[in-house]
Amino acid sequence: MAAAEFRRQRWALLPLTALALLPLPAAADVLQEASQRFQPLWSAGGMVASQEAEASRVGRDVLRAGGNAVDAAVATSFALAVTHPQAGNLGGGGFLVLWRPERLSRGRPPQPQEVPVGKGRAVTINFRESAPQAAGPDLLLDASGAVDRRKATRSLLSSGVPGTVAGLLLAHRHYGRLPLGRLIAPSIRLAEEGVVVSKALADSLETAAPLLRTDPESARLFFRPGGQPYRPGERLRQPQLGATLRRIAAQGERGFYQGPVAQELVALMRRRGGLINAEDLSGYRARVQPPLVGDWRGHPVIAMPPPSSGGVTLIQLLNILEGFDLASLGPNSAAVLHPMAEAMNLAYRDRNRWLGDPRFVAMPLERLLSQGYADELRRTIRPERHRPARDLDPPAEGRSAESPNTTHLSVIDRDGTMVSTTTTLNFPYGNGVSVPGAGFLLNNEMDDFTALPGAANAFGLVQGEANAIAPRKQPLSSMAPTLVLTPGGDPLLATGSPGGSRIITTVLQVLLNRLEHGLNLASAVAASRIHSQHWPDELAVEEGFSPDTLRLLEAMGHRWRLAPAMGAAHSLEALPGGGTLGAVDQRRAEGALAGE
Repeated sequence: MAAAEFRRQRWALLPLTALALLPLPAAADVLQEASQRFQPLWSAGGMVASQEAEASRVGRDVLRAGGNAVDAAVATSFALAVTHPQAGNLGGGGFLVLWRPERLSRGRPPQPQEVPVGKGRAVTINFRESAPQAAGPDLLLDASGAVDRRKATRSLLSSGVPGTVAGLLLAHRHYGRLPLGRLIAPSIRLAEEGVVVSKALADSLETAAPLLRTDPESARLFFRPGGQPYRPGERLRQPQLGATLRRIAAQGERGFYQGPVAQELVALMRRRGGLINAEDLSGYRARVQPPLVGDWRGHPVIAMPPPSSGGVTLIQLLNILEGFDLASLGPNSAAVLHPMAEAMNLAYRDRNRWLGDPRFVAMPLERLLSQGYADELRRTIRPERHRPARDLDPPAEGRSAESPNTTHLSVIDRDGTMVSTTTTLNFPYGNGVSVPGAGFLLNNEMDDFTALPGAANAFGLVQGEANAIAPRKQPLSSMAPTLVLTPGGDPLLATGSPGGSRIITTVLQVLLNRLEHGLNLASAVAASRIHSQHWPDELAVEEGFSPDTLRLLEAMGHRWRLAPAMGAAHSLEALPGGGTLGAVDQRRAEGALAGE
């Protein structure tokens, strides 16, 4: 039967009621309306996307002054330490992924860890916190051998050696263009002259008041005289933080890891039972590492290697899902969400079993990242039935509340250089303890280690011996700063997110929405998300999924729960003829774009 005749007979068989429900032919778009509800912003040059507007503007001004994407990322990160104390930080750590066009490297010998990718070279910088020399595997246990949650999250034993300052300065030293003092000067001004307290910051400080008021220094730094919280529109001045930034601008790493700042930090540790000593600080080194490079239907995907689990797990997920024709099933349909959730469980099982600091543990990365292994895992996914977590691994112990306060920023400059960097204190405001005289909060990243195999950490992750605490070891992280190129090797996407264990799945869904389903960048970021991580055996879903979709997932055996908003994937897209598109994730108030 000819195709035209088949179509004619099929329509003839439909009842009139069904014909009434058929979509009408598209009318001419006389109002010039967009095809998608959300639209990215455009810049003729480069752009910065971060969690706070003033910090984004600092990065934009660096681009306008002739700085490159690394300069802008460094300047924005230091500004976030002032304007976004919840997670912007000097007392924490993070990761940075960089891609530079090959033409910018001519006449300059490549760094040993740089990897050719597409029409440029990629590299990463690891400035994750590290365990103090005196730390041991039972550090966070109580007398009965159970995990002591106060030790793990609220005491100075929870603080790892900070890495942010070393990492940002290493990135600038190797890849920056403008003088360091020029990059830090705006942050010094913001700290000394003060920032206008936004409603989001005022609300955050009020929520964190029970924590911050337990530390006299934090109470003095973040509340008005008399202990009252700041109101929106008032000015928060941080002169001690300004002095610390001045030392870093003048002396580099020595201004933070040695001298008065280091002395104050060590004295605090001695007074209150912490472990970080002067040798821990002076011996800390950020590291340049080669990236992991994956692929999604011809698009090179550049990601962070361990001790971040983000790159390994993201690439493993992409490898598994590439075998499904997701585009034909439609974004966020039950037919797409089911294999995605099952792949998440398989990848997180491997994450928690195998991954850790590569200086301390051997990991089967070649196998985990291979397409052959992904094919094996894909064959275990039942087309219409959820596989219970107990079938993948033994049951886990209890689950704790999640803490999502990390911060991410993306930068693309007018030359096409792309930077994606994620930093964190772990919990909002870390452990709530500030360094006297230095003006910054300390992290509680030691909780990201496996305090006790089989017990969940604060993100509900149940991890193995590979991530056990050891002196100078770096804890496993879920941070996943990510860059994507076009199949032709040109710059395309810079993305990443905060969100604890949900970071990786957030980035995954942004990439699939943009590259597989064809949503524009803003729609790709705004779409509702799911998350599953093997244990607990449940599917977390954001608002926005239809009851019909959820019923279909239930029928497949998924036990779902409505979860808070997941992540804040501030993302950028390089345009082929020049210029940049940007999308801030509205899940967190006051994220901002700033274009040249």
